[in-house]
Amino acid sequence: MNNCADVIIIGGGVIGCATAYYLAKAGSSVIVLEGSDHIGDGGSSRNGGGVRQSGRAPRELPLAMYGIRNLWPTLSEELEVDCEYHQDGNLRLGKNEKHAQILTGLADRARACGLDVRMIDGDEVRQINPYLSHEVTVASWCPTDGHANPLTTTLGFYKTARKLGVCFITGEKVIGLQMVRGSLRRVKTENNIYEGEKILVAAGIHSREILGSVGIDVPMSQSLLECLVTEAEPHMFDQMLGTAEADFYGHQTKHGSFVFGGSSGLEPFNKDNGTPVTSSLTASCICRGIMKYFPDLADAKIVRTWAGWSDKSADGVPVLGTIDEVPGLYAACAFTGHGFGIAPAVGEQLAKLMLTGSTDVDLAPLHYDRFKAKDVIGF
Repeated sequence: MNNCADVIIIGGGVIGCATAYYLAKAGSSVIVLEGSDHIGDGGSSRNGGGVRQSGRAPRELPLAMYGIRNLWPTLSEELEVDCEYHQDGNLRLGKNEKHAQILTGLADRARACGLDVRMIDGDEVRQINPYLSHEVTVASWCPTDGHANPLTTTLGFYKTARKLGVCFITGEKVIGLQMVRGSLRRVKTENNIYEGEKILVAAGIHSREILGSVGIDVPMSQSLLECLVTEAEPHMFDQMLGTAEADFYGHQTKHGSFVFGGSSGLEPFNKDNGTPVTSSLTASCICRGIMKYFPDLADAKIVRTWAGWSDKSADGVPVLGTIDEVPGLYAACAFTGHGFGIAPAVGEQLAKLMLTGSTDVDLAPLHYDRFKAKDVIGF
């Protein structure tokens, strides 16, 4: 096997697979190294599937808007797989004045970036989704948001990238990076050494350790996210849902089941053996929230629950692009649970950055150097 390629990508999640696809589409040779035995084994297969612009920080909103405008509408045809993409809007729900203030602030900042999002009252909420309870008194409404299937989308990028010649190697855990004559050239695993002109670290929560091998420290931590899925129910609604405090989200899938995520606040105290496991406390907490928002789902049967690690950034937005201190190194990590919806845009723009040195979307606000110590006048 040839261990050399134009680009070595560390991480076989949706970000790594998407970037590999767009690079191969442009003619680059690519090797993708995945530490687990399965593609998409991390957050890519353990998220709620939101493809949203609303509720995002202004720094990452341009990527979300770009992807929804240019990539998501035709992605199923391009990847030859049903991504189950729905663009039926996003309701971010609130029940009190505090929630109204949070949602209004988010909406105002998003409108300043050019997003079509507005505040609505409880009556208009129930005109859009009549199944919501009267506890909901306010919401933000973004009609161009939606949701998709994380599993089929990740699989689509993977399969299509393979057709274009990308080499995926699973069970190949990266233990470090190595400089050669002042530039990053090599990726060391437990069994092999791989060499490339450019190296992308897109390994989720493992990115910090890998980047640390060449002295780069992205301030990020792991956060446990938990989800549940119900058995199939009659069709009720197509919107993506969230809440003002981001403690609850979900949608009804193409197959009729509901995917809901949330938290109890007790996730940091879960006892486990180092693997992401669900808690009966969180599942019951999510269910109580569901019944308050959707009384008609009180008797829905839960099929399964699952949990996954989110790579939480210190400032809530991803780290994307070049690492100036290490020529040849690129990063795509610290997505803070927001990665799936912007994955096509991230993959396309990172591929363009590696190949041409420029992007259509300005990535500077997401650059690693924002964490550098700033000069202070007078010191």
